[in-house]
Amino acid sequence: MGDQEHYQMYIGGEWLPASSGQTFESINPATGDVWSTVPEATADDVDRAVQAAHKAFTEGPWSTMTPTARGKLLRRLAEKLAEHSEELGRIETVDTGKLFKETRWQANYIAEFFQYYAGLADKISGETLPIDKPDMLTMTLREPLGVVAAVVPWNSQLFLVAVKIGPALAAGNTVVLKASEHASAPMLAFAKVFEEAGFPPGVFNVVTGFGDPCGKALTTHPLVDRISFTGGPETARHVVRNSAENFAQVSLELGGKSPMVIFDDADLESATNGVLLSIFSASGQSCVAASRLFVHENIHDELLARVAEKARAIRIGDPLDDQSQMGPLATLAQLQNIESTVADAKASGAEVIHGGRQPSDLNHGWYYEPTIVSCPHQDLNVVRNELFGPVVSALKFADEAEVIAAANDTRFGLAAGIFTRDVARAMRVTKKIRSGIVWVNTYRMVSPIAPFGGFKDSGWGRESGLEAIYDYTRPKTVWINTSSEPIADPFVMQ
Repeated sequence: MGDQEHYQMYIGGEWLPASSGQTFESINPATGDVWSTVPEATADDVDRAVQAAHKAFTEGPWSTMTPTARGKLLRRLAEKLAEHSEELGRIETVDTGKLFKETRWQANYIAEFFQYYAGLADKISGETLPIDKPDMLTMTLREPLGVVAAVVPWNSQLFLVAVKIGPALAAGNTVVLKASEHASAPMLAFAKVFEEAGFPPGVFNVVTGFGDPCGKALTTHPLVDRISFTGGPETARHVVRNSAENFAQVSLELGGKSPMVIFDDADLESATNGVLLSIFSASGQSCVAASRLFVHENIHDELLARVAEKARAIRIGDPLDDQSQMGPLATLAQLQNIESTVADAKASGAEVIHGGRQPSDLNHGWYYEPTIVSCPHQDLNVVRNELFGPVVSALKFADEAEVIAAANDTRFGLAAGIFTRDVARAMRVTKKIRSGIVWVNTYRMVSPIAPFGGFKDSGWGRESGLEAIYDYTRPKTVWINTSSEPIADPFVMQ
């Protein structure tokens, strides 16, 4: 990227520094070097952003714009995103370490999400009720909530901003987005594309900073009507507590410790590739990563041998190089946590089948080898806790009931994978696994048409799909007296 980049926040249609003048550094995880500076927002900056969003919602052209007109703007945004996908992808790669070939594809694909919600903007409708009262026309209207606070982590930022602001804007809301302090640049680059699409000032705003004061000021602000949060469960608990200050509606898309179940009748080539896709893509830095692998005892050794063989061939290196197949972890803290957790697992009787260390030929950056850990039981930290890295914990099972119980033995419930040729078994297990998403003989499929979200500590609410747009509206009931007669005197008995 050349010399250091210096970013500003996007508030009320203007590019602004922090009111304090403070900035913080962003580090390229592929090199360990500082590559950009970002404004460190104060509570006053957050207030300014929320006030701008509130004004756009209540007073500006956005407040009177027809749903069809909003849809046209979202369609234009989709077109601009496709035009700028190369640039957006490169910035996200430098800031997060994700492979460039993945980020530029994703930057282009999220245009489909905005196209989808552009088409839904003028399809939001209420209903006429068959009311049990004479001479009454009773109906419901669907109206936008107001100001939406969107909080996103550093991974899959462009995807997450699409699934949040796409339905929010289509429904007529305005948005203040808090970018992750670990990788803010992609969201600020996105804001430039948003500005180019021609939206009115204040409709979309981006603030950058830390949980306190920036995140706290945003999620407690009295003018915020809804909080859409993606991140870890511990931070989510703070968000929920913060929402008590403004009684904002809250949706949470949190972590996961997703199981992949491979039965002995599975297509082994397909299952092997499914494991690679589920845990080593994006260096395992995905909330849906299948980090718990349950393999039937009849094929356990063969399946792990196949996965290990392919893992050894994965090319780890510079994420900007299209020859690389795995890049670095996004933060040094992640790397350190993974190293200590794998070491603890080995000390507790687990066997590292492959990986378990940093690559010997890379002496800079936060890289970690694709790692397969064969575990004697589930009561290990490597099995229980989300690592957010390329580490899969493998366990044997003997029968269907056993593996269902084991798959559900977690506080998470975001996603699951099943590999089997038996359709009846696939449906039985799908129904019994407690997760918001189940992939059968595939993994990591997403679409703007399909809802996304989890159970238990993986959060509540759904993103994407038709349901999501209604989550950004509230119903208003309207009663109309159609009679020409005066209404009755309430103090005269009939």
